Amino acid sequence: MKRLIVNADDFGLTDGVNRAVADLHCAGVLTSTTLMARAGATDAAIKLARATPTLGVGCHIVLVDGEPALPARAIPMLIDAKTGSFGISLTAFLSRLLTRRIRPAEIEAEARAQIERLQSRGVRITHIDTHKHTHMFPRVLRAVLRAARACGIRAVRNPFEPAWAVRASAGTKWARVAEVSVLRWLKPACTRIIAEEGLATTDGTIAVVGTGVLNAAMVRSLLNRLPEGTWELVTHPGYNDADLARVRTRLRASREIERDALLAIREFPEIELISFADLQAQ
Repeated sequence: MKRLIVNADDFGLTDGVNRAVADLHCAGVLTSTTLMARAGATDAAIKLARATPTLGVGCHIVLVDGEPALPARAIPMLIDAKTGSFGISLTAFLSRLLTRRIRPAEIEAEARAQIERLQSRGVRITHIDTHKHTHMFPRVLRAVLRAARACGIRAVRNPFEPAWAVRASAGTKWARVAEVSVLRWLKPACTRIIAEEGLATTDGTIAVVGTGVLNAAMVRSLLNRLPEGTWELVTHPGYNDADLARVRTRLRASREIERDALLAIREFPEIELISFADLQAQ
């Protein structure tokens, strides 16, 4: 059996992103999304999530390039003291993480605060993932999984893209391919941690290397090669409007291309579309 979770990241970033999520879910091709606890259109996304019970909604935990849920005094190692926000640079975050200048306890506390912020507004959280896939690093993963468990959440994104999917993604940047391929060495440790913490996950995530260049041809190539199992297709759809122009993101025009590309999923009726809520039920 081939099962696919089609997830849109960055729900709540802008009204245009929210609208794309709603449109694609209504079109029958998007089953899941992950919501940012503190973003420009989070309030509107929460209203939409509550009004759309068929849409699986996870928490898109932000530890880099965003706003925290906790006050800076509670998470001093995660915050840029000059801005009161998370640092912009993923490289700087990883440097601090690997040199143990970031405490896992602060990550766990902030992740839990973000999840609870959404739950307190009536959003049923089906799973978690992280902005920029920071949870592929074991020190982050263990902390966010413990936060998820404390909040009653039992599913998490598998952030690793299998080699077959990378090969099926023509037109991607070689640097991105190299990055994804090198980071795959972390998978055994992460798989072990997920099992130890008792959360469910998929067999892998596809279109990670396609971020920013995902189009209909790539969607078709990936789904034509999709093997048996349960997979997640990670996407970043949206409308390239004035709100998006004011947001710091490298994904602008590509969001509209991805939005249109996902309609190609309707050409594969033999693939069962599910959400993370279904994954937990297994």
